[in-house]
Order: sequence, then structure tokens, then C-alpha cells
Amino acid sequence: MAEAKPFVIDKWAVHNAFLKVKENKGSGGIDGISIEQYEKKLSMNLYKLWNRMSSGTYFPKPVKLVEIPKANGGTRPLGIPTVEDRVAQMMVVMTINERLEAIFHHDSYAYRPNRSTSDAIAVARQRCFRYSWVLDMDISKFFDTIDHELLMKAVRKHVSEKWILLYIERWLKVPYQTKDGKTIERDKGVPQGSVIGPVLANLFLTYVFDLWMKKNYPNIPFERYADDTICHCWTQQQAEELKSSLIKRFEDCKLKLNEEKTKIVYCKDSNRKGDYAETSFDFLGFTFRGRGARNNKTHQVFTSYLPAMSKKAYEKKKEEIRSWKYLRNYHLDIEDLSVEMEDKVRGWILYYTKFGKTEFYKLTNFLNERIVCWARKKYKRFKGKKSKAREWLVQLSQTKRWLFYHWQVGYVPYPYINKNK
Repeated sequence: MAEAKPFVIDKWAVHNAFLKVKENKGSGGIDGISIEQYEKKLSMNLYKLWNRMSSGTYFPKPVKLVEIPKANGGTRPLGIPTVEDRVAQMMVVMTINERLEAIFHHDSYAYRPNRSTSDAIAVARQRCFRYSWVLDMDISKFFDTIDHELLMKAVRKHVSEKWILLYIERWLKVPYQTKDGKTIERDKGVPQGSVIGPVLANLFLTYVFDLWMKKNYPNIPFERYADDTICHCWTQQQAEELKSSLIKRFEDCKLKLNEEKTKIVYCKDSNRKGDYAETSFDFLGFTFRGRGARNNKTHQVFTSYLPAMSKKAYEKKKEEIRSWKYLRNYHLDIEDLSVEMEDKVRGWILYYTKFGKTEFYKLTNFLNERIVCWARKKYKRFKGKKSKAREWLVQLSQTKRWLFYHWQVGYVPYPYINKNK
């Protein structure tokens, strides 16, 4: 008679977790096994994983450390688990997600079903009309400094399954492995890049910040996307008091508010004309500040406090366009360029044009100019004739508007205007 497993885990849960991992895509971990390779022996691989997890003998492999460049010149450590470990983590996430959703705050937007960055920006925009002050928070190295003991205390409030608690603790302690094979031990933080990490980080801030705010500052609304958070205050004094309280609160929870990057911002517009040093802030790729607006009924022009694509986001997307190798492949046809860039450009347009379309025009103008540069190298008749190449692209956008997605929605190239004439 077969010996009973110490943990009861549904085999179908393992299979469903794999399907979700496959849907999310992603590269392999330190073992180099891709999702496609793992799937070739799927039944055997999933049985082995289920067997080890059911018996308590499952131990995750080190996570592959990848350094991602940050806009400020530093790097962000990203930990890539193996496909097998992602399946195991996904199984736990799918098991506990529903019960955690019940306690998550309605102003928390990250890693949750039916919530998005656009939702957070829309709510922030409306609240900036009503509240004159914003506390723009920055937590120093949040994901890397989460205290394991405090985190597990929060986890145990909602998870009683021993096998889930066991494996979460193992995932928290698993080391990084660098590309040269060295291991870096970890005694705090959750790896960015893991499946379980965002859920645990969200749970941690639910107790450290969300529920604490609900209890101590119920009249100060906020929008939180992971650790990116803004709070809306009636007065400058209220914002300063909140900042002082949060410094103490985060210290008690073994986190640190970055006082240099955290700032108190005045929402200056036509109705709020005070003179203060800080009148803009960035949130989720958008800059909130006073911008020209027009009343649709009276046609009156005024200044409103609105979001639009941030300069940081604009520069980052420009660098990304410059990195596209197909814009330096002069053997391709222009239809090939369209296919290559469509998904990426479509995503940018759907995100950034929901708020402040004018700023996004600058990016599509840059993209159109890069296509002009490609055409000058592709076609001999445009060599040394930039204006002729631009005229050709303008005419093409009129006769074949369907060619590029950004042309279809109105971001077409315009003729060069010589202001010296």
C-alpha cells in the first residue's frame, strides 16, 4: 500500500498553473529550460513537481539574477525563477488570490484582476481637481528590503495550509545566481520577476500602508500601484504631518521613506494660483501639472491640472525606438517595418493617449522621422535628400493610411515647414 503524502495537493491545480505560466510567457531560469522545452515532457515534469510538493521534498532552484538599467542610471535586480518554480509559485498564487482580494484596499491597483494603471491615473486626475496638495511617496528599495518575519506574519493571517507556508518561506530564502555562477544569499526582500513576489509585496503594503491609512487617516485618499503611491491632502500642513507619520510608520516596519525623492506638490491651476516650489509630479509614466485646456461649451481657455506622458517615459520610448534593429535593416520593405512595430506602437497609443494626447505627438513625430531616416538609406533616390524622403512619406501616409497603426489613428507625418522663408 502506497504511503500517504503529507500534503494534499490537487494534480489538476499543477496543470492549470502551467497553462497560466505558458500564457504569461517569459524566459528560462538558471537551468536554461524554456517553456517550450518543459512542455515536451509535460506529463512527466508536472508529475515530478506534484510528487515533490506533496511529499515536502520540493526545493526551489536559485533565481537567475538579471540587472535591469534604471532611468536614473542605476540598476534594478530582477530574479528569474526556473519554469518549474514558476509553475509551483503560480499554483500557490491561484490558491490564495481570491482570499487576499477580499482584504486588498480599493485604492490598490497593482497585480489585481480588473484593475490597471489607467484606472489609477483616472482616479488620481479626478482627486487632483478636488484636493490642492499631493504627497508623492518613494520607498527606498522596497522589494529588496521587505522583512521576511513581518511578511510571514501577514501571510499567516490568511493562509493556514502548511504546504503553502513551507514553500513561501523557501522561495523567500532562495539565493540569486549571477551569470558567472556566483550565489548571493538573501535574508530579506522578495525577488522582482517571480510569480509570487508581487502578491506578497502587495499583501505586505496592505498592512504596512493601506489598512494603516484607513485607520489613522481615513479622510486622505490615495492611489497605490505596488510601491508607487500618491496621497491627496487638503493643505500643505496636512501633507507635511502625513509625511512625518509615514517616516515613523515605515521605520517601524523596517522600510525607509526616501526623503529626497518624496515631495509635497501643489496642484496649481487657474483656480489655485499659489506660488510654491513643487507644482508637478510623475505617476506611472505620466506627469501631472497645470496644462492649457478649453471649455467645450464656452470655448474659454484656462489652466487645468492634468496628466500627460512624462518626459522620462518619452525619453525611454525614444531610446527603445533607436534600439529597433529592423529600422537599420535596409533589405526590408516598408510593409515589414509596419508588421514589426505594430504591437508595440499600438500598446503605447492605447496607454498614453488616454490622457493628454498632445505630448504623445512628440513621440510619433520622432517615430516618423526614424522611418524617414530608414527610407533615406533604403532608397538611393533619397540619399542626401531628407526633405524629399519626408515628402514621400507624407504622400504615402495619405494614400496608404492603413500601413502603420499610428497613421490609422491620426499620427501621420507632416511636411517640413521652412520657417526662414
